[in-house]
Amino acid sequence: MENGGVYNETTEPEVKAPRRPPLGFTLRHLRGWRLPVKVIQTILSLAAVICEEIVEDCSNCGGLYFFEFISCSAFLLSLLILFVYCTDTYESLGEDKVQKL
Repeated sequence: MENGGVYNETTEPEVKAPRRPPLGFTLRHLRGWRLPVKVIQTILSLAAVICEEIVEDCSNCGGLYFFEFISCSAFLLSLLILFVYCTDTYESLGEDKVQKL
């Protein structure tokens, strides 16, 4: 009894969880040509917002304000799409809800 032969260890050693990237970053859902297209779309919509902000003077600004709204909305939605598809949010929402969105 004194040498520990009577008692065996009954618990298993603690297994460490696999190391996950920050925010669960993954490219599993945007494969092939879809990822570069979404990244280019985000960059171009940001460039459109920046170009619109450079304009200082215009004679008919209605179209410019509409362009600003559309380009800013496109940029924010592109970022949202990249965030959902490239993080664990896709699994937490479920594929059916993501497709509905």
